[in-house]
Amino acid sequence: MSRIGKLLIALSDKVKAEMTNGKIVVTGPLGTLSQEIRNSDIDLSITKEEILVTRKNDKKETRAAHGLYRSLIANMVEGVEKGFSKNLVINGVGYRAQMQGNKLVLNIGYSHPVTIDPPAGVSIECVSATEIAVKGIDKQAVGQCAADIKSARKPDPYHGYGVRYKDETILRKEGKTAGS
Repeated sequence: MSRIGKLLIALSDKVKAEMTNGKIVVTGPLGTLSQEIRNSDIDLSITKEEILVTRKNDKKETRAAHGLYRSLIANMVEGVEKGFSKNLVINGVGYRAQMQGNKLVLNIGYSHPVTIDPPAGVSIECVSATEIAVKGIDKQAVGQCAADIKSARKPDPYHGYGVRYKDETILRKEGKTAGS
């Protein structure tokens, strides 16, 4: 049995889960998320305190889907209860970020500012001129939005200028040492 798939998903008092027509809907204090279960060999047993994901057979596709759906459902439960957050840092001379309405405007060394619209269900905050926080209940949407912001100007390996995750370390290259 899958090591990840066999783990129970604990539900707190604030989170409710229900299965209807091959779709699981998880509701919590921060919102509602739903996920369609496309594999008919995956079963869910939902009680008031926990969710158990099981599989009917040992086919390769079913084994792969077992751990996948368990992880997706666990992320949904955590998202509607606590939410997800990604923090980014801008490093560079004159590089900065600011909010204009709900849009993020980045001045990161290009001739024009870069404007990024957050997707539905994701909010972007400028903690300071060089720090950005991306928050939401959907882990995939938060991660994709943070990756889109980072891809606007990836950090260069010589000076470290660009946008990076707060907990990310950039491996720096040594520059030229002419005349020594």
